[in-house]
Amino acid sequence: QVQLVESGGGSVQAGGSLRLSCAASGSIYSRYYMAWFRQAPGLEREGLAVLTTGGIAYYADSVRGRFTISHDNAKNTLYLQMNMLKPEDTAMYYCAAGRPGFGRLWISNEYSSWGQGTQVTVSS
Repeated sequence: QVQLVESGGGSVQAGGSLRLSCAASGSIYSRYYMAWFRQAPGLEREGLAVLTTGGIAYYADSVRGRFTISHDNAKNTLYLQMNMLKPEDTAMYYCAAGRPGFGRLWISNEYSSWGQGTQVTVSS
């Protein structure tokens, strides 16, 4: 397992932007798929964006065109740039690392390492 620590959450008005960061313990991006999930109260954990070891990014329909996943190898940090935020984006956001099976990118159990989460609140 790897250690992951998220930061960058906060409160913002609808239409605003935030950038989340996820610091990893060591260089892991060549060994693990990296992902961002979120979970709102009473709802299941939802996969938002995945970055493969080959650098390919995948997005959930709910965030495609608004969110961008990226990483900085030199800083061992994963990012999630979130633009055009909506009140329904309010949730706890988590980064994760793992080796998901084929066709299982969005299944949280496929990821073995998780950060502690960072809260994002979007007001209307």
